[in-house]
Amino acid sequence: MLIHLPVPLPRLLPYADVAVLLMRLLVGAVFVTSGWRHLKDPVARGKSIGASPGFTRFLGAAELAGGLGVAFGVLAQLAALGLILIMLGAIQKKIFVWHTGFWGKHGTDGWHYDLAFAVMCLVIATTAGGRYVLV
Repeated sequence: MLIHLPVPLPRLLPYADVAVLLMRLLVGAVFVTSGWRHLKDPVARGKSIGASPGFTRFLGAAELAGGLGVAFGVLAQLAALGLILIMLGAIQKKIFVWHTGFWGKHGTDGWHYDLAFAVMCLVIATTAGGRYVLV
């Protein structure tokens, strides 16, 4: 037996592309600023995340490029998939290297944040970034 549920608040559906655009802008802003911090001081930032300065530069460039791609809608699907990989790497490090729980020791330093951004990037990738993209 199939249960057919009505679409909740159907009047909001026309705004789905605007919602995806706002999400892209938020995701882009977070990754651009994070990438810039990595590139600005790769030695100190690398120490804080347990990575070499070279890898920190690579990570910063990838976050910056992915963030710009997602925000402006330039190859948004590829950019979002790349950012998902970065977030999966962060989650892996937090769980298996730093032994951090979902919420972390202080309730704000766990891997819930990374997972939320990975899922947002998944929405961007599966919706092709919505209607308001450049390429």
